[in-house]
Amino acid sequence: MKPITTVEQFNEAIAGEDKAIVKFQAGWCPDCTVLDMFIGPIVEKYDTYTWYDVDRDVLPEIAEKYEVMGIPSLLIFQNGEKTGHLHSAYTKTPEQVTEFLDKDNE
Repeated sequence: MKPITTVEQFNEAIAGEDKAIVKFQAGWCPDCTVLDMFIGPIVEKYDTYTWYDVDRDVLPEIAEKYEVMGIPSLLIFQNGEKTGHLHSAYTKTPEQVTEFLDKDNE
């Protein structure tokens, strides 16, 4: 997962034709730690996406713009547009995350 630390990096990451997933998280977030414990194999399985990591406290303006109200959240982007959003309440298990990604690939 590639870290994003600037608005410019974020805009570049989401601009492409290929789908990008941006994980919004924060170091103080216990649910983010849980997600990190199981996300590795999911990233490997869904390798058609480019995966990015954003600390919402570093880029709060981006989190606000894309309505990231809770963390961790996974957002899918393509051609600069948000096409999917898995809110924090639904990122608790590997099954929730893979179900979200499977629906995106239908």
